[in-house]
Amino acid sequence: MKKLNLLFIGVLSMSSVYAQDISDALRYSQDEVQGSARFRALSGAFGALGGDMSAVSINPAGSAVFSQSHASVSLVSADKNNTTNYFGNTEKVNDSKFSLNQGGAAFVFKSNSNSPWKKFTLAFAYDKTNDHNNNWYSAGINTNDLVIVDGDNNELTPVNSIANYFFQYAQGQLLQNISLNNRFIENAYQEIGQSDGFNAQQAFLGYQSFVLEPVSEDNNNEFYDANVASGYFEHRYANVETGYNGKISFNFAAQYEDNVYLGVNLNSHFIDYERKTSLQEDNDNGGLISFIDFDNTLSTTGNGFSFQIGGIFKLSQEFRLGLTYDSPTWYNIQEEITQFINTNEAESDIGFISDVITTYPEYKLQTPGKFTGSLAYIFGKQGLISFDYSNKNYSKTKFKPESDYSVENSDISNVLTSASTYRFGGEYKVKQISFRGGYRFEESPYTDGVTVGDLNGFSLGLGYNFGNTKLDLTFDQAKRSYQTPLYNVGLIDTVDIDRVNSNLTLSLSFNI
Repeated sequence: MKKLNLLFIGVLSMSSVYAQDISDALRYSQDEVQGSARFRALSGAFGALGGDMSAVSINPAGSAVFSQSHASVSLVSADKNNTTNYFGNTEKVNDSKFSLNQGGAAFVFKSNSNSPWKKFTLAFAYDKTNDHNNNWYSAGINTNDLVIVDGDNNELTPVNSIANYFFQYAQGQLLQNISLNNRFIENAYQEIGQSDGFNAQQAFLGYQSFVLEPVSEDNNNEFYDANVASGYFEHRYANVETGYNGKISFNFAAQYEDNVYLGVNLNSHFIDYERKTSLQEDNDNGGLISFIDFDNTLSTTGNGFSFQIGGIFKLSQEFRLGLTYDSPTWYNIQEEITQFINTNEAESDIGFISDVITTYPEYKLQTPGKFTGSLAYIFGKQGLISFDYSNKNYSKTKFKPESDYSVENSDISNVLTSASTYRFGGEYKVKQISFRGGYRFEESPYTDGVTVGDLNGFSLGLGYNFGNTKLDLTFDQAKRSYQTPLYNVGLIDTVDIDRVNSNLTLSLSFNI
C-alpha cells in the first residue's frame, strides 16, 4: 500500500458557489458535422462551394450560389457505440436516436438592372450543431491503493474510493455548518447550498451518510477522515446524456459580378442538455462503510448569439476560394442539479435530498472564434473536389464574469489548446446520380492529447436529381478515444472510452 503524507490533496477547480468545469466549457464549444446528407457526404468540406442549406452554416456566402430559391429538410438516424475499459474490465453500450437534423430555405432575388450586384439572398436555416445523446457504462475493481495520511501516519481516506470525493470537499468546512441543527435533512441540504455553496453541500452529504467522521465533535471542527478502510473497491458507473446544441441562422448574401459572393449570418444558439451519473461502490475491507451509492443529475439550458462573415471567390472557371470568420458565441446558461446518496449506515431519510433541485445563478460562457479557409476545384458539370481547413483555440474559452471564475479560466488556458480541423470531400455525377465521399481529421483540444483524442471520420453518399427535387442519402462514421475521470475531485481514476459515431442521413431538397 502506498501512502501520501498530505492532509489535503486534489484540485478543487470549483468555487464555493458554482459547479462549472472544463468539461462544461468544452461541451458547448465544439461543433460536429451535422446538416444535410450532401453536406455530410463531403464531410462538411463546403466552405468554397455553397449551394446547400447546411453550407450556409459554414460560409454565409454559400446562399448566393443558389440560382433560384431553394429549401431542404434532413432526418438522421444516429448510432453511438461506446467501449469502456476500467482497470482491465471491458463493457460495451450501443444507443440509437432518430431526429430532425436540419431545415431551411433560401430566397433568391435577382437584379433587373445593370448593377454589378447580380442577385441577393435571404435565408433562414436550422442546424443541430452538436448531438449530446451518449450512454456508457463501466465496471471494475479499482486497485489504485494510494492512501492519504496525516502527520502522525494515521490513514484518513483511500484515494480509490468515492469517500475521497467527500473528504476533499469537507476539509475546512465547519462542523456546525454541515450539521442538521434540528432541520429536516432535505431542508438542511437546500439551505446549506444557498448559504455556503456547492462545496459545503458535498461535505454535508458525506457527513450525513456516515462516509465522513469529524476529527472532533466541536462545532468549530474543520477536519475529517473517512469511515472507509483502505483496499480494493468494486465500482459500477453509468453515464447517461441527452440533448443537443442547435443554431438558427438568419442569412443575407449577395453576388457581385460573376466571381464574388459575400454573406453574413446572425446566429441564435440554444442548449438543452442533461447528464445523469450513477456510481455504486462496494468493498469488503473491514471499515464501517462497505457500500456507497452516489447519483448526480445535471440539467442545463441556455441561449447565445454569434455572427459569421464569409466570402467565396471564383479564381477561375474551375478554382474557388472560400474564407470565413466565426465570432465567439456568447452564451447565457442556467443549471440545476439533483443528488442522491445512500450507504449501508445512512438513515432512510437521506433519500429525501433527491427531491431537492439546486438551481445555480445564471452564468456566461464565451466560446472561441474560428477562421476557416477553403479551396474547391469544379470539373464542369461532372464533379468536384474540395478542402476546408479551420483552427479554433479552445484555451480562449472563458466563463464570465471573469472575476468569479478566475480559477476555472486559468485551468482552461492551461489544459486546453488550439486545434485544427481538416475536411476533404468529392463528388462525381453520372446523369442524375451523384456519388460522394469525404474524410475529416480533427486534432485534440487538450494539451495532453489523450483526455479527448484526435478524431478521424469518413463519409459516403448518393444523390438522385429528379429535376426540381433532389433526394440524398449519406452514411458517415467518426471515431474518437477519451480518458474520462469518474469525478474531477477525489475519485479521479479514468475510464478509457473508444467511441464510434455512425449516422445515416436522408435529405429532401427542392427549388421553390
